[in-house]
Amino acid sequence: MTLKTIFRASVALSALTLSAGFAAAQEPTKACLITKTDINPFFVKMKEGATAKADELGVELMSFAGKIDGDHETQQQAVENCIAAGAKGILITASDTKAITGPLQQARDAGMLVIALDTPLDPLDAADATFATDNREAGRLIGAWAKGKMGDAAADARIAMLDLSATAASVDVLRDQGFLEGFGIDVKDENVIGDEDDDRIVGHDITSGNEEGGRQAMEALMQQDPGINLVYTINEPAAAGAYEALKSFGKEDDVMIVSIDGGCPGVQNVQEGVIGATAQQYPLLMASMGVEAIAAFAADGTMPETSDGLNFTNTGVNLVTDDAVDGVESVSVQEGLDACWG
Repeated sequence: MTLKTIFRASVALSALTLSAGFAAAQEPTKACLITKTDINPFFVKMKEGATAKADELGVELMSFAGKIDGDHETQQQAVENCIAAGAKGILITASDTKAITGPLQQARDAGMLVIALDTPLDPLDAADATFATDNREAGRLIGAWAKGKMGDAAADARIAMLDLSATAASVDVLRDQGFLEGFGIDVKDENVIGDEDDDRIVGHDITSGNEEGGRQAMEALMQQDPGINLVYTINEPAAAGAYEALKSFGKEDDVMIVSIDGGCPGVQNVQEGVIGATAQQYPLLMASMGVEAIAAFAADGTMPETSDGLNFTNTGVNLVTDDAVDGVESVSVQEGLDACWG
């Protein structure tokens, strides 16, 4: 091979290398959003926020969702798909906050940023960061409001607890226990649902976070005690189902329902008197912040920061009601409608 031939080959190889490097530099950052379902309006809004921010930043977003709340297997497969696709980060609302940690560790080992949205993992540090409502505070707000609204009658309350699932995901525990604390009930172990011994609690039942589950759980608890006069619900679809069950018993005007999420349909239910008060969170903001964090991590390795005094990034919560209670900060229904779901 002549010197000229070697030179030409070297130039061609250099050009090819530069071209490949330029193409790699232009390849968009890939990110994944994995939600519990794609039906619940909360997760629909979360996807909207992630999609809009991804489009703005030029991030290629892949979205996955479980078939129902609690569908761990589909979420696990989604994590594996994200690893195979070479994504730089995963945003996840985990159905099983313990079981998903193994697959997510594989993602982190592959150099991906893992951010839990709304639902903290167990343990918390199984994710690189958590962007969430302060779910215990959200529960505390509706509990304190219910106690203030009932006044002296709170001492004789008959309470139904409509929780999420048998796995007791972290968000389930935080909201449940926050509500009881806000109402002034000793929760015993704050990390365990159902170990309290206060006679005012009729019982706990699970709803899968949907309307049909809320209806069935409410019916079951009403059969235990038709005198129930206060209902805690994990979210607003469950609250809507509980209300329908109460109507079937002719009790819809005799029972106070409180809930958490602050979606537009839920706030409208507050306006219409179906729900007394709800704690509003901001899933669109959670997801858009998550995509921004993945883009920053992909660019230069920047890691998300936690909020002051907390071990997660607090995306905010407000109690929404037109029936304010002294000592419990709240916003009006109109303000809630204007903000749902930012």
